[in-house]
Formats: sequence, structure tokens, C-alpha cells
Amino acid sequence: MSILTQVIGIPLTALLRVCYKLLGSYGPAIILFTLLTKVILFPVSLWTNRNSLRMVSLTPELNRLKIKYYGDKDTIAEETQALYKREGYHPLASTIPMFIQLALLVGVIGAVRQLLEGTESILSVYPAQVGGIILLMPFAAGAAALALGLAQNHLNPLQREQSKASQWLTNGLSIGISLGLGAFVPVGVGIYWIASNLFTIVQQLVLNTVMPPKRYIDYTALMESRRELDKLSSLEQKVSKEDRRREKADYKRFFSVANKHLAFYSEASGFYKYFQDVIEYLLSHSNVIIHYITSDPTDQVFTLARTQPRIRPYYIGEKKLITLFMKLDVDIMVMTVPDLDNFHIKRSYVRKDIEYIYMFHGALSGMRSSRPGSLDHYDTLFTTGDYLDKEIRKIEQMTNTPPKNLVPCGYGVLDQMAAAYEKMPKEKKSTSRALIAPSYQVDNILESCLIPLAASLLKNRFAVTIRPHPQYLKRFPKEFDRIKEECERALLGAVQFETDFSDNTSVYTADLLVTDWSQIGYEYALSTKKPVLFIDTPMKIINPQLAEAEHSSGEEPFDLWFRRTAGVALRPENVAEEAEQAIRTLTKGSEQYARAIETVRLERVYHFGESGKYGAQYILQALQARQKKAEHSEVEQAAGEEVSA
Repeated sequence: MSILTQVIGIPLTALLRVCYKLLGSYGPAIILFTLLTKVILFPVSLWTNRNSLRMVSLTPELNRLKIKYYGDKDTIAEETQALYKREGYHPLASTIPMFIQLALLVGVIGAVRQLLEGTESILSVYPAQVGGIILLMPFAAGAAALALGLAQNHLNPLQREQSKASQWLTNGLSIGISLGLGAFVPVGVGIYWIASNLFTIVQQLVLNTVMPPKRYIDYTALMESRRELDKLSSLEQKVSKEDRRREKADYKRFFSVANKHLAFYSEASGFYKYFQDVIEYLLSHSNVIIHYITSDPTDQVFTLARTQPRIRPYYIGEKKLITLFMKLDVDIMVMTVPDLDNFHIKRSYVRKDIEYIYMFHGALSGMRSSRPGSLDHYDTLFTTGDYLDKEIRKIEQMTNTPPKNLVPCGYGVLDQMAAAYEKMPKEKKSTSRALIAPSYQVDNILESCLIPLAASLLKNRFAVTIRPHPQYLKRFPKEFDRIKEECERALLGAVQFETDFSDNTSVYTADLLVTDWSQIGYEYALSTKKPVLFIDTPMKIINPQLAEAEHSSGEEPFDLWFRRTAGVALRPENVAEEAEQAIRTLTKGSEQYARAIETVRLERVYHFGESGKYGAQYILQALQARQKKAEHSEVEQAAGEEVSA
């Protein structure tokens, strides 16, 4: 027996002998001994569990670092170490239980041998020496390790967040060690090992009760950061060879053009609508070349460019986009992407004088739904209304950040919707139509009150169409199928579900729209002047600072005020009792609501119907100012050279 085994085994042997005196049987004594070691070492387990919770709570920030410095492994490593140091986290702390368990195992081997020395107990021999049913000991040890691994995959806050591959790698290693221990150590040690694994499951349950993971971990932030990182990591895999060649050629072509003045960046084909009015005004009122970068190889802009030679489109995938933005060399860059310079999309390292313009993609894009600091690195914001200007200035004052250039433009998509609605033939309908169009956030209408809501509309003789948010279908297809089946069964198939989003006819032709926090409610009301039934599901607030400031000042946010002006708002739990009356109120007061919405359009929304004009005129003026400044600098330089000569 080694000296280490003897030293560690002295206190353990004493404890084991006490357990044997209490119970008078070796097997139960070893089990009691195992339980007592868990109790004695529980403070260490608490400390280790707290460290694990700390690690998981830091994971969203770690993911943001990986996104921000994507591809730069050295910087990621440096920033990670700085984060650990700042937060007082010790990565090696998670290995402490393993070393303690190994030390205990060494001591237990010595303690069992000393306890059973001179006896004929079966616990003192090896399974292979005994044979029979004892040969199952290795499998029992492996099964206990498997049970622990499966339990930890769900209970342990750190192990639960690992990938499936990592979980099974850890579990497989543990099972392998357990099989070996069960076969090559005395039976008594095998009993200790099995009991230790099973008691660890109970211990984790106790730890989760004492330190509930939800109290320490923001799982919403964790999931959002993971989705963003997964999306970025998968970009390379999704690009076909043909698109990769095309991307390489477009990347080279973009940087081969000198003196680029204006560029737009679009995440996907559907984002062109946000720039459309501005671009069309520029094409008809100037000779500016428009460089249009898109991360969608099927973007509609490639078709538009065939008939508009001044639109120069480039396909640049999101991964290659990182280096393109770092080397960007235009005068003005127009985007709808928040968090410029916060994560992987950076301001140019080459040109420090680029003016970055942000365009909002919502009629009432409130800053409460924007991540804190998401617009800090933009120079200019094209705002939709006075309500948005107030929110932005309030945030700048709260965070002591430099004031940005706010350009009152309006909202192009709203202008397009209103124009499209006015062109539609106003047919007489025998049946009124209601459209339920929820958001995709947690506890939306689909998940909270769809059936009683639809039933109330049917009782008021509305033809009901349910149009789920595209993102909800994409993220939760099985949940949507379940909801659809349940709704159709409860309402006897009296409602229709619309999952084709290529046409907005159902939106325009609806006499009443029902939504929760989706932007479609504001856009529908402002473009058609028809009322909306709003359902006050839990509101998603990403910027709690602004929400807190609004609450303390007693000032009601514009979007909440508009919900009452353009319709009626109900809580989900009150839908069954109050929806019918609310629907009648909206129907009878449609003309009154139309006048109120018209007033909002004229007084609160900037340049309704002309947003593109004002956005484009600002861009042209900014480009002209740059040109004059450059000409003035050339004149001064030339004059300086003459003096030198």
C-alpha cells in the first residue's frame, strides 16, 4: 500500500469504522460513509456550483466577444482572460470535484482494505476472484455513471449548456472509468463508487434548490447570444461553391472602384423596401451611383440593376462582410443593422470620415426594444417621428453619449403601404373580415388567448384569418402545428390560417386587425386608418434603462399611447370576457378612430408619403458638402505649393 493511500486513508478509515459500529454490516456502512463524505464536503460542492453558475452567467458575454472578434482567436483569448479577471471567475475551479473524488477514491481503497483486513467478507475481494453475480459489479458501476451523466445533462447548470457531443464525451469517459473500477478494485470500493454517483444526483438537486439557476442566469440572453454565434459560425457552411466564386468576384469588383460616394447594405432581399423610396428619389433626381451590398445571393436588387445601370449590386456573404466593412472606402454608408462596431460589423479601419446612416425598420421603432448602445456608433439616424427623437435624446442624456445627427424623414414602408391601400378597389363586402397577426415573442396571441379571441370575432360575424409571424413558423413549426390543430378542432374549422407571406392582400382588406406587439398593428392603422384590437401580452423590453426613465418621469411612451388612440387594448386573461364588447366598440367607432389616426399621421409621423424625398435630399446635400470641402482643400493645397515654390 502506498504512503499516499495510507495518509489519506487514516481519517477515512476512522470514519468508516464509526459507520460499521453503528450499522454492524460492511455494505450499509460503506453506503453511510459515502453519504457522510458528501455532507462533509457539501460546502466545497456549493462553492464549485456557484462557480459553474458564474461561468454560465458569463456565457452570453463570452458569446458576444466571439461575435465581436469573430475569426481573431488571439484577441478572443485575451478578452476572455480579461473578462474572467474582471468578474473574479476561476476556470480551473470546475476541476476541483474531480481531484477531490480521485483523492477520496485513493483513501477509500486504503480504508476498505484496513476495515476488512483479516475478515472473510466478500467486499474485500475483486469481482473476478469471486465470480457469479458479483461479476455484474462493473456493469452496475457503469450504469450508475450513466444515470449520473444523464441527470447532470439536465440538472447541472454548466453541463446542461454544453453541446451534446461534449456531454456524451464526458459521460463516456465517466462510464469507462466506472467499468474499470468495478472490475479492478475490491467490491467494497465498487459499492462506494456506485453510491457516490447516485448520491451526487441527489446532491445536485439540493444545490439547485439552494441556488436556483434561473436566479443567476439570464437564459433569454444566453439563447439570443447563442443563436447569433451559431448563425455567424454556420455562414461558411451555407455558401455554395458557385456563390463563393461570385462573392470573390464581387468583393474584388467593389474595391476596384475608386471614389465611391454612396453605399447601402441589405441583410436580405426583403430589406430593399426600407431603402426603396430613398433610392428611387436618388435615381430620378441625381446622377449618383448607388453601390448596393447584399448578403442574399437572390436579392431582388440584382433584377432591378438590369434596368437601372446606376445601381451596382454586390453579393457579399456575412462572413466576408466582416473584412469588407473593415476596409470600407465610401463617403456615406446607409444600413438597417444595429450594433455597428459593437460586434463583428465594424466601422472602417481605412476611412475614419465615413458617415454611417441608420434607417429604422418599423413605424414606431421604439428604443425600448433596442439593445442598449446599439446605435451609439452611427453618425446619423433617419427618424420616423418626434416620439423617436425624444427617446433618442433621452438615452443620450442618460448615457452621456455624444448627440447624433437626427434627420426627420418618416417611414418609407408606411408610405408604400398607404399608397398600395389607396390604389386597391374598395369593394363592398357581405362579411366583415378580421385578421389576427401576432408577434413571435414568448406568450404571444397564439400561445395565450387565440381560441377565445377567435371565438369572440366569430360571434361578431367576422370572417377570421390567422396569419402567424414568419419567424414563429421558422422557429417553432411543431408548436404552430399543435396550436393550429387545437384551434381548428375547438372552432370546428371556422377560421383560416394564412402561411403565404408573399402577398399582403389579407392585411389591406381586413376590416379589423388583432395583434399584440407586432409592428404590423401600427403600420396597418397608419396606412389604412382602421382601428386595431391590441392584446397586451408580456412586452419584450430589451432596453430597461429607458423604460425605467419613462416610468420615473411619469411620461407615457408613444407606442403605448398610440395603442389607445388607434384602438382598444386588452389583457390576455380578459379576452374571453371583454373581447366581444371591445370588438363592437371598434366597429361602431371606426370613423372616430380614422380621424384620430389621420391626426397622428399628420402631426406625429414625419413627412407622411414623402419620406424618401427627405432622406434622399439629406444624402445629396451631405455629398455636395463633402465635394465642396474636398475642392476647398485642393485649392488650399495648390496655393500652399505655389508659395513653397
